[in-house]
Amino acid sequence: MEQIRERDPSYQIGSGKAKELAEMVEANKAEKVLFDNDLKPLQAYNLAKETGVEVIDRFQLILEIFARRASTTEAKYQIELAKLRYDLPRAKERVKLAKMGEQPGFMGLGAYQVDLYYETIKRQIHHLRGRLKGVGRKRSLHRARRLELGYSTVSLAGYTNAGKSSIFNTLAQEAVPVGIGLFTTLSTATRAISLSNKKVLLTDTVGFIDRLPLTLIEAFHSTLEETIFSDLILLVVDLSESLEDIERKLTICLDTIQTIGATGVPIVTALNKIDLLKEGELQEKTSRLMGLAPNPVAVSALNGINIALLKQEMMRYLRQYIQASFSIPLKTDYKLFLNWLFSRADVQNLKYEADTVHVVFESVPWFAEKVRERVQELGGTFEKN
Repeated sequence: MEQIRERDPSYQIGSGKAKELAEMVEANKAEKVLFDNDLKPLQAYNLAKETGVEVIDRFQLILEIFARRASTTEAKYQIELAKLRYDLPRAKERVKLAKMGEQPGFMGLGAYQVDLYYETIKRQIHHLRGRLKGVGRKRSLHRARRLELGYSTVSLAGYTNAGKSSIFNTLAQEAVPVGIGLFTTLSTATRAISLSNKKVLLTDTVGFIDRLPLTLIEAFHSTLEETIFSDLILLVVDLSESLEDIERKLTICLDTIQTIGATGVPIVTALNKIDLLKEGELQEKTSRLMGLAPNPVAVSALNGINIALLKQEMMRYLRQYIQASFSIPLKTDYKLFLNWLFSRADVQNLKYEADTVHVVFESVPWFAEKVRERVQELGGTFEKN
């Protein structure tokens, strides 16, 4: 149902439309009414009274979907925080309405005094923020540990249900959950992948949506931080949709990346699901997106089409690697050092001569400096090529 008019303070829609809505609910045996607009508690209460079913708005619907998808403690904390922050400015009105009489979606509040309920929500928000700060500190430690290992990092981004997790599974040879529903991924998953013999950390993150509520962006800040601090964003777009939808969703994703503060991070766009296109569609769509999609590569995660090309394009925008070489004496602990190096850098040549081992490797510049320090500790010589 659509209506173009000034928002009615009592129903959001006009009173006549509210009665028409009630008839639609009865005729279709509907269990719930969804509004794309934000609803005030009074409007939801009056509509529930008129229709006899619960009435929720777009934000509440997103929260319900998130709650069903949440599988980690962090995701559950984030969803609960978003819900409480949504409820806080509405708490006093909800309690007042609940005392007037039970309606669908307004049950169970009658026992609370207004101020007590309001303060309870504030305490819960404070408690959850403390919990999430702890998770954020742990995530920062993990991120620092990854940097210490010398790996570049890539974050997957894209509109929800664009195929991010399928791309992740293809690149990482993993099996994270993939589904046709919205927000299959709510918590991050990070795996090491190989790009041109270089180890890179790939992170799957929560999908974006149109008009992603600011409350949710703030609640999921620690998760979205993975995108901000990455060396490259791999933006996934569903190319099987209509051009209008593709352009709209791509614009939303680029705007969201800007909103979360990741504008300085290079982007490679994976135009996914080309296996679903008809003949001639690929050329038409890629031509239309050339000015909008940053560094596009047409792929099919499901069939593995152009994945090698995608990896090649990703390597072009990752941190520049340098080549260096060193020689160390064959002392007692040289094997431990070489094992450490092999697990963190691209060793290109290894040669033994008498009581010395000569090594040529590639890595990011700062990691090469770390190798230099270790080589000097072992009494060896180091040289950048």
